[in-house]
Amino acid sequence: MRHIIQILLLSTFAIVATAEEPPEATVEKPAMNNQKLQVLIEGIAEDVEGRAGYWRFTLHDYPATVITDERADRMRIIVPIAEIKDIDADKLFRLMQANFDSALDARYSIAKGILWSAFIHPLSELSEHQFIDGLAQTINLAATYGTTYSSGALIFGGGDSQGEQNKYYKAIIERKDSI
Repeated sequence: MRHIIQILLLSTFAIVATAEEPPEATVEKPAMNNQKLQVLIEGIAEDVEGRAGYWRFTLHDYPATVITDERADRMRIIVPIAEIKDIDADKLFRLMQANFDSALDARYSIAKGILWSAFIHPLSELSEHQFIDGLAQTINLAATYGTTYSSGALIFGGGDSQGEQNKYYKAIIERKDSI
């Protein structure tokens, strides 16, 4: 019994001692904003048009639009894929399957009669890596529409999709290294 009490006392002391230790210092990175995002976009694409908060450019023959709202802390990358009127029920079903396991952070979305590949993220929390990866996934998801329906990063297990990474995903990720 005495040993049990000693163990309990030591355990309690360890918990109290751990709780009283100062937390490790964390280095906060500056929040992403339109100015930083513009520099990043111009480092990736050559034909950037628009203004802060709304950029359009083409990457690997895919027209991309990046829209931000600093007040609402949102960022969206979108790539048009097809008109909804041209998509049958079987393909729409397949899109929903892909959104579960192979689209990952980018998603198939429908707005204004168009099927889009979209990546949405809080702007201030967005890192350069997350933006590049989101852009790569968004373009790859558009490029693989009708075939593997994959963002290219990997496939989340347990779903119905099978396939391999696409060349667009890898090429865009490699572009970041040249910035």
